[in-house]
Amino acid sequence: MKKEYCGLFGIHDHPEAARMTYFGLYALQHRGQESAGIVTWDGSRIREQKGMGLVGDIFSEKHLGHQLKGTIASGHLRYSTTGASLLRNAQPFLVRFKDISIAISHNGNLVNTTEIRQELEQQGSIFQTTMDSEIIVHLLSRNMNGNSLEDALKKALQKVKGAYTLLIMANDKLIAVRDPNGFRPMSIGRLGDSYVFASETCAFDLLEAEYLRCVQPGEMVVVENGRLESTQFAEVSEPSPCVFELIYFARPDSIVFDDEVYHARKEMGRALAREAPVEADYVMPFPDSGVYAAVGYARESGIPFEMAMIRNHYVGRTFIQPSQDMRDFGVRVKLNPARSMIRDKKILIVEDSIVRGTTIRTRVKKLRELGAKEIHMRVSCPPIKHPCYYGIDFSSKGELIAANQSVEDIAEFIGLDSLHYLSVDGLLASLNSNRSFCLACFNGTYPVPPSPNCDKLCLEW
Repeated sequence: MKKEYCGLFGIHDHPEAARMTYFGLYALQHRGQESAGIVTWDGSRIREQKGMGLVGDIFSEKHLGHQLKGTIASGHLRYSTTGASLLRNAQPFLVRFKDISIAISHNGNLVNTTEIRQELEQQGSIFQTTMDSEIIVHLLSRNMNGNSLEDALKKALQKVKGAYTLLIMANDKLIAVRDPNGFRPMSIGRLGDSYVFASETCAFDLLEAEYLRCVQPGEMVVVENGRLESTQFAEVSEPSPCVFELIYFARPDSIVFDDEVYHARKEMGRALAREAPVEADYVMPFPDSGVYAAVGYARESGIPFEMAMIRNHYVGRTFIQPSQDMRDFGVRVKLNPARSMIRDKKILIVEDSIVRGTTIRTRVKKLRELGAKEIHMRVSCPPIKHPCYYGIDFSSKGELIAANQSVEDIAEFIGLDSLHYLSVDGLLASLNSNRSFCLACFNGTYPVPPSPNCDKLCLEW
């Protein structure tokens, strides 16, 4: 679909702003591996460095120590869910309006991009990228005359619909915005006298910054001259943060939506053990995403926990690779079984999700070849049956195995003796929270209805 499930980091009033942002992005690398960028403000002009690939490959001491000067910085990691994987679509996105230099970083998907872009083009706007983030820039500029930046931004956001967490650097201001549904996370922290923002709190831990709180749905937070001010720019009826952050995407040592990810995943595993017990010699995950749910399942069931699949830690997540060929390559090199643990064993695999099924099928086939006696699987989320229009890269029913096959058929396709998905009730009980979540990928109920033109490459030239 559109835009991206990305990582954002920003810091205000720090002498090593670029370096702190580098480390913040490094901690958030799991959120995007296609491109990264850092911009800084040195009091008179904006500086930038962007590139394709991993954070450690893009930025050097030359950039951090010399070129990216300034005390305010903003960074972005991208994995594309709108627009192709190209350098022109890397963020932060830079523009200049009169005497204001603006850098915008965006996590999420707008669901009415096509309609707004067509309207703006008819009125003379010229676009440089195929990202939905650029829509916000054009709407912002049209509301700047006679308004403050904050008021212009509020007016611009009244036009857009969907998921957007924004980090905006405008000269000496740093602004964080979260959409009224609160689909995507953003946290506020403090490092000495500096305010910091990050998609996940694991970035704060690396810098030894203090976690203060989440940016709330519909909230705009502005940091200027060392002061933090908050305003509510939109009414919030019922927040709907993305539950998939807690199931899969966030790092387990993060706090997301004020939930401890590690604890939530263990509780999902416990719920699975109660819903679907099975006789097995041991419980194992496919590292790393299924580890904590597997720990929970093992503790609740009393079945031993084993790491019978060994991960090559120098290979990125297969799920966030942009093409199927790259995902298939990742499957072959990412995990290798401990062979002595497999033959004649009844194995229970705990996985956090099944999207397409092809990756898991390949791994199960390998276990069968090595002589596994039985292979059972328990999944710590419900079946993913519907596309996500808010920032996760499964955007059509055709690529979702649970949308087209029954649980029994999926088990047969993968090569399992049994398969059980965690129920929606079990998932929500695991979160120990009274808040509502977006469950659209499970039940098809979209908090913000998408337009019929939603497609990842709908804006490509």
